[in-house]
Amino acid sequence: MTRVSRAQVMVESEVVGEIGAGLLVLAGIAPPDNEQVARHLAGRLASLRIFADSQGRMNRSLLDVGGEVLLVSQFTLFADTSRGHRPSFLAAAPPDQGRRLCGELAEAMRALGVSRVAEGRFGAHMEVASVNDGPVTIVVSSGESSWETGCG
Repeated sequence: MTRVSRAQVMVESEVVGEIGAGLLVLAGIAPPDNEQVARHLAGRLASLRIFADSQGRMNRSLLDVGGEVLLVSQFTLFADTSRGHRPSFLAAAPPDQGRRLCGELAEAMRALGVSRVAEGRFGAHMEVASVNDGPVTIVVSSGESSWETGCG
């Protein structure tokens, strides 16, 4: 995810999603991912304290600042470039699973109270534009271990 002051996604010269300040989330779905993972990641994205407080410290969450989300499916995050000259995408989930779980992630963020969740168009050739804020770009993975309650 990248903290942005604005972002948009276009398909065939049509804006299909855009946001103001918030997060541009490039979501890669893997075969072991499921609805529980999507809900967990939605909570992590909404609650990570990566927005500035009044002293300029990263101490506020997306929910705290009323930020928006632009969610773009991105299977190429699973590119394996270890052999040859053409990336392999075998580590990415099949399209039906990716479409379903990206939708679940968007719905889970809405259910958490994210002010606006815009989406790209799954499977389309998308042009994504963003104005990064910071820049702050952080990888959030379903492979993260759980954190103890109240650890910060």
